[in-house]
Amino acid sequence: MTTAASRADRRRRQHEGSPVSVLVRGLVVLTLGVDAFIHFRLAAGYQNAAPGGIGTGTVFRLEAIAATLVGLWVLVRGSRAAYAAAAVIALSAAAAVVLYRYVNVPTVGPLPAMYEPVWYFQKTLSAVAETVGGITAAAAYLRSDKDRPHEDF
Repeated sequence: MTTAASRADRRRRQHEGSPVSVLVRGLVVLTLGVDAFIHFRLAAGYQNAAPGGIGTGTVFRLEAIAATLVGLWVLVRGSRAAYAAAAVIALSAAAAVVLYRYVNVPTVGPLPAMYEPVWYFQKTLSAVAETVGGITAAAAYLRSDKDRPHEDF
């Protein structure tokens, strides 16, 4: 006799191995990887604005580290919590790049003023990757099995 928990576990395992699930997981990991790579690559050039303290380069490195760690988490676990974190990281980065492109936000606490009123290839690629990855991760989170435990870190 099967219990509801064992049926839910079986459905979860079947879903995790489905081609759509693998594609979604791969897309989220890829987009977070693009985000991390571009931020790591650009960080040194942006640190000059505040060489002795927190500068845009430091913010870029922190974003890259967060995207890398969450991307690895999604790759290894693919849990609801991992998808939620991926959505937060990616969508917040996309919102920041658009905000600082169009609005001259002054220094706020430890965050430097990062206004840059131009688009260029790496910035655009990063914004597109963050948006696609964030929306995909949010959809994966919302679509995931509701019977699945929430503490599956």
